[in-house]
Amino acid sequence: MEFIGALSAVFSLSVLGCTFLGTLVGIVAAAIPGFTILMAVILVFPFTFALPPLEGLSTLIGVYVGGFSGGQVAGILLGIPGTPSSICTVFDGYPMAKNGRAGEALGLGIFSSFFGGLIGVLALIFFIKPMADFGLKFGPWEIFSLVLFSLTLIASLGGQSFFKGLLGGFLGLSLSVIGTDSTGGVLRFTFGLPQLEGGISLLPVLIGLFAIPHLIGAVTAQSAGSGMREAAGNAVLSSEELKIPYRKVFALLRANWKNLVRSSLLGGFVGALPGEGGTVANFLSYDQAKRAARPGEHFGSGEPAGVIASESSNNAVAGGSLIPTLALGIPGSAVMAVMLGVLMTHSITPGPGLFRDEPQLVYGLFAALVIAHFFMLAIQLGAGNRVFLKIACVPAYLLVPVVLVMCAIGCYALNNQLFDVWLFLGFGVVGYLLEKADFPLAPIVIGLILGGLCEENLRQALSADPHVMTFFTRPISAAFFVLTVLSAVFCARQSLKGRKGLKAMMTRAEDD
Repeated sequence: MEFIGALSAVFSLSVLGCTFLGTLVGIVAAAIPGFTILMAVILVFPFTFALPPLEGLSTLIGVYVGGFSGGQVAGILLGIPGTPSSICTVFDGYPMAKNGRAGEALGLGIFSSFFGGLIGVLALIFFIKPMADFGLKFGPWEIFSLVLFSLTLIASLGGQSFFKGLLGGFLGLSLSVIGTDSTGGVLRFTFGLPQLEGGISLLPVLIGLFAIPHLIGAVTAQSAGSGMREAAGNAVLSSEELKIPYRKVFALLRANWKNLVRSSLLGGFVGALPGEGGTVANFLSYDQAKRAARPGEHFGSGEPAGVIASESSNNAVAGGSLIPTLALGIPGSAVMAVMLGVLMTHSITPGPGLFRDEPQLVYGLFAALVIAHFFMLAIQLGAGNRVFLKIACVPAYLLVPVVLVMCAIGCYALNNQLFDVWLFLGFGVVGYLLEKADFPLAPIVIGLILGGLCEENLRQALSADPHVMTFFTRPISAAFFVLTVLSAVFCARQSLKGRKGLKAMMTRAEDD
């Protein structure tokens, strides 16, 4: 009954309209180089507050799905990846476009994204219920240890510096304790400001940390749009070159079906890992496709199999990333953190109990994810590639003021107070300085979200049994603590190896 109710809700005009608009926004935003999927999700986030939960989440899912596929446009036609998850698409897509096969490359990318995304949805449907049932066995001890394990994985977002990622996660945890203590009603770190008594809102932190550094970077990188106009000048393509040869595209997809399925499954698996995402899945799938290359296939010189591997994997991430987010309440990325923010705004607790308490919402999200992929296919095939080429060439100096004003309006609309706008600007400055110092920003946001969950379950565990050793005598909790230690040791070793390798490269460069 819940499934039938979810279908009737999803096929309502409001949900279909929100999903369509979200997908359109995601495709357009990702087509602009430097305007990431996260930026698009952050901009849409404030507008979901006034919507019911299913409509709000369907909008963000549309942005997420459209963003993964839209990044290929600039990558193939301009040689500039629209999003980080489309980097590998450039390796073979751009050479194909230069050889007069732009339509073929775009067709392969669009249909690979579509089929890869659907395979990711199947993985979501197949694995999420068993994981949620497993999560129902968790007590406060297990949830606390799971949060710690997730933070060590998410700290790997720090790239070569695991320690900076870990520090970012604990900075987010520290921000989460600001406000009124939920147990004793004691004010903590409010500094006499009544606006902080309810804690720090997620939206100003999220938009400030990510939007302002991205906007500043977009302006400096494009130099008032001159670089993009130069790239557009080099992309003088005829209508015949942009036309998709459907028969040839489907023939290539049939010939590369193993590559398509393998890359999609790998993308879904990587998406389900906290701290990973489309970029990691993109490179892993491309590397596996190269290893399995047939005689005569030359990756990096216009090989269709490279485009198929890249685009199918990054769209499959959308389904995979929802598995830990919905089943365990653990966001694997900053985008999934926004999804949790929407649920919390509507007083819905994500995690294993979500299937028990809100089954219609969960099934509705599954259906919305499938519908978003069909909308993505229809928009990209119907709008025409030349339209997206023009969108990709919009200079940054036109976008930045509009985006900045929209961010400020969204923050003010949260609580109708100017304090949130100042908070947004303050975290924007902090985010810019941290980015300059090579600190990852995603662990801060995820730490802020998980902080309340971590503290609440720690208190419940110690109230039920004050002996700390209980955390290590319960099998699941002990297993997560062991995984936490192993993950921390492995990531720390990789970080140290990366530093040594970088120093060695710099030494050789100086000697030369």
